[in-house]
Amino acid sequence: MRTDESLHRTAERHPPVRDLPRMSRTRIWLFGLTLAVYVAIVVGVVTTSKLVTLDWQVMLWRPYKQWPQIHAFLDYFVVLGQRGPTAVLVLAWLGWRAWRHRTLHPLLVLGTSLLLLNCTVGAVKYGLGRLGPHYATTVGSAEMFAGGDIFPSGHTANAVVTWGVLAYLATTPRARRLGSVISALLALGVGATTVYLGTHWVSDVLLGWAAGLLILLALPWFEPAMARAEELITAGWGLLRERWARRRARAAGAAALVPQRGPQDGKRSSGTQVGDLEPVAAGPRGAVGTAAATANGPHAPSRPPTGRNERTPITPVGSRRPPVDRLVRPTPLVHQQVRGRGIAG
Repeated sequence: MRTDESLHRTAERHPPVRDLPRMSRTRIWLFGLTLAVYVAIVVGVVTTSKLVTLDWQVMLWRPYKQWPQIHAFLDYFVVLGQRGPTAVLVLAWLGWRAWRHRTLHPLLVLGTSLLLLNCTVGAVKYGLGRLGPHYATTVGSAEMFAGGDIFPSGHTANAVVTWGVLAYLATTPRARRLGSVISALLALGVGATTVYLGTHWVSDVLLGWAAGLLILLALPWFEPAMARAEELITAGWGLLRERWARRRARAAGAAALVPQRGPQDGKRSSGTQVGDLEPVAAGPRGAVGTAAATANGPHAPSRPPTGRNERTPITPVGSRRPPVDRLVRPTPLVHQQVRGRGIAG
């Protein structure tokens, strides 16, 4: 019988299928509000509003010169918003969860979110073409449509999406709240670090936060497509495994039909043709030959018995006596006795 502990472990390994997130009324309101903030930031930068003035004030203040003692630490901390390292870390964790729960849903959520991030943020970056603080040419200018690619901040948006996916995929309310707090702190820290290092304007970071939050809020709309994709991938993988199993079965059946021939059968059949074979003589010798042929296989030819006169004489190893060509008959005992008497008389 299973104990309560074993049942609990089984439930952890194979949890019940949870309901997919849906676009609730609260989520829709948050999505609309975030979208309005996103549009307002873009319009404020394009029109060179007070937001651009704030960008220049922070940039001319040079934050990286204010606290030089934390500069080395922030150089490493900003990697938590870089696409490659964060994607590898989160992919390893979600891959383990997918293997444990026997589902592709975590991997599909991560892939969908990163695809949306690349399409939306990348399009705005290259469409607006804003230059960064280190490449600015005119004080007070928005530096738009100048061939740049920093608006919105990719590090900030990636930190929001990559770490926010962990909170999105949490299975319990407590884990979801804890994941949301941790991902928000990481995203805020990465965005502030880019401003401190002078690689982004303040407005770049604000738009990056809004862009990442829009992607997380919009993920439930893509849940039906991800569920359909998981079904197709699972069905395709099942068909592929069936084909491999059939090929292995055919190969095993073909190997079983091939007769197993030993080294002696190969030597016999190498210099012998079908027409050269002779029938085995009847009698006990023929019975022995038939039994040997049956043991070698149904198609193995039997070899006719060899007579005494055809056999090779066996000489003891190391013998120096030459073979005797004629047969020497022993002298009868009677003659020896007669000879003895004659000599005595």
